[in-house]
Amino acid sequence: MNDSQDIDFTRGLRLVAGVDEVGRGPLAGAVVAAAVILDPARPIAGLADSKKLTEARREALAPIIQECALAWALGRAEVEEIDSINILQASLLAMRRAVLALQIAPEFALIDGNRCPELPCPAEAVIKGDSRVAAISAASILAKVARDREMVLLDAEYPGYGLAQHKGYPSKMHLTALEALGVSPLHRRSFGPVRRLIQLGEA
Repeated sequence: MNDSQDIDFTRGLRLVAGVDEVGRGPLAGAVVAAAVILDPARPIAGLADSKKLTEARREALAPIIQECALAWALGRAEVEEIDSINILQASLLAMRRAVLALQIAPEFALIDGNRCPELPCPAEAVIKGDSRVAAISAASILAKVARDREMVLLDAEYPGYGLAQHKGYPSKMHLTALEALGVSPLHRRSFGPVRRLIQLGEA
């Protein structure tokens, strides 16, 4: 993996934030983002796209990232915001909130994907950045761990949907539960499967 220092436009900069979000695809729950400024003096072995790591490996790496990074922070956009401004804008908002929450202001931000949120520092979008840039990989891991833990807790609050298993994604188990139990306050009403159920109920 290329470290963020190897991305040409950040060469010579020390305070480079990697930023990523998790939770665009689920039918339920918030979208969660993380921003991480890694310490060049404390490299972390094993960083990779969070989706390519096991849950156990992500859980092991998260505290190491938090301990070794110069700064890290989480940001989020709630279900109501997702339904109001759409999932893309909510994802950008969550990433902006994560960067603004950093205790150290970054000189530059590297954003996973092809769109940058509005930030107070220069930024560049990096396609597949979560597998190319160490700081973005670290951010993807922290965001994934935080959101997954939250969905496990919400499973107890909204039992029957299987949130602890599928984390809100539209699995067959989730869609079957939605039809049986109906739409909860946790569900994104602007997403097709949820919206269709609501419309059927109004018919």
